[in-house]
Amino acid sequence: MNVSGKVAIVSGGGSGLGAATARLLAEQGAKVAVIDLNLSAAEAVASEIDGLAVSGNVTSEEEVSTALDHIEATLGIPQIVVNCAGIGTAKRILGRDQVHPLADFSRVIDVNLIGSFNLLRLSAERIAKAEPDDNNERGVIVLTSSIAAYDGQVGQIAYAASKGGINAITLPAARELAQFGIRVLTIAPGLFKTPLMEELPEAVQQSLGESIPFPKRLGKPQEFAQMALHCAENSFLNGEVIRLDGSLRMAPR
Repeated sequence: MNVSGKVAIVSGGGSGLGAATARLLAEQGAKVAVIDLNLSAAEAVASEIDGLAVSGNVTSEEEVSTALDHIEATLGIPQIVVNCAGIGTAKRILGRDQVHPLADFSRVIDVNLIGSFNLLRLSAERIAKAEPDDNNERGVIVLTSSIAAYDGQVGQIAYAASKGGINAITLPAARELAQFGIRVLTIAPGLFKTPLMEELPEAVQQSLGESIPFPKRLGKPQEFAQMALHCAENSFLNGEVIRLDGSLRMAPR
């Protein structure tokens, strides 16, 4: 798919991987809508790329539907959707003071997995209305997982479960939406230099980077964006989870 002129949506686009993806899609000529809970962050990115900033919680059917209505009315029918919205937590099943709170587990599943499915299903409904191209393709939806889905560490039980769920829905979603000319893919990034990572001391960041076989550094958000762009452009890529991690396999701790 040629992204130039297409309407693209990036959720969690106010910072980190999402912001880099929004910028690259805009550079390639896409009309980009940036969805984020933090509207001021979305507006900051949108102002850079002449895009549209929209506030929205991916776990809310009403908020996502309202956001999609606004995007479609302003920019047109979306054909590229990249979901980067997500949260993490660090809790052990049996901690020093208490067992893992069920509410904390549920919240991570709600945002990461259910939020991903909510955006997928509602955006697919819109994409299905688009005119197909010469390849009978109408659009592509790219979800964001994590290598924690495969190599979940101690304390990542909720995060790993949520990302494993995203991996698991990728193929059945791709198979079901194929009849509408919609592809579904998932990127599973490793350790990236995101704002959350940058809160750690520089020495810790350096140590984490050196744990990656090659290249021995943290991933760059632009490299995630390049993969998201490739997912959009390569029409034969479908139903796949792509690890983007420098061949890192995380240790138990």
